[in-house]
Amino acid sequence: MANDGAMCETKCRYDVFLSFRGEDTRYTFTCHLYHALCRKGIITFMDDGELKLGDQIGSTLLRAIEESSISIVLLSENYSDSSWCLDEHVKILECKESKNQLVWRIFYKVNPSDVRHQNGSYGEAMTRHEKRFGKDSKKVLQWRSTLNVIVNMTGEHLKSEQG
Repeated sequence: MANDGAMCETKCRYDVFLSFRGEDTRYTFTCHLYHALCRKGIITFMDDGELKLGDQIGSTLLRAIEESSISIVLLSENYSDSSWCLDEHVKILECKESKNQLVWRIFYKVNPSDVRHQNGSYGEAMTRHEKRFGKDSKKVLQWRSTLNVIVNMTGEHLKSEQG
């Protein structure tokens, strides 16, 4: 995959950055997507799952986002439970604006309306974050805003096999 100089100030290290909730999709959809991209010669960053509970998003992940041409955000049922995922999400949208990074989102077994209106698991997660950080905290307001932005981006909606 060719790197466009407009996307990265220098040559991008990765073609694709995968943002996902590990417990939901690491060993299923995300793993298959990662291997399919790699088989096509697409240099893809997928975190190794070594972040510990309570850690903040690491500089390695932030740098990988910045050094990618494209970010794929895999919105699954428990994505918004993770402050790491939400922080990645904010960084991805910052890179979209500042570096013209392409962003593609996938709804995986989650209703896009639940993300848009922050209902269901997304509403429950945001309520927990409000209790932890404060309802009007800059962090929570930013997370809510970026979730609303990504709903309107180009991407896919993959429903469960049952329906």
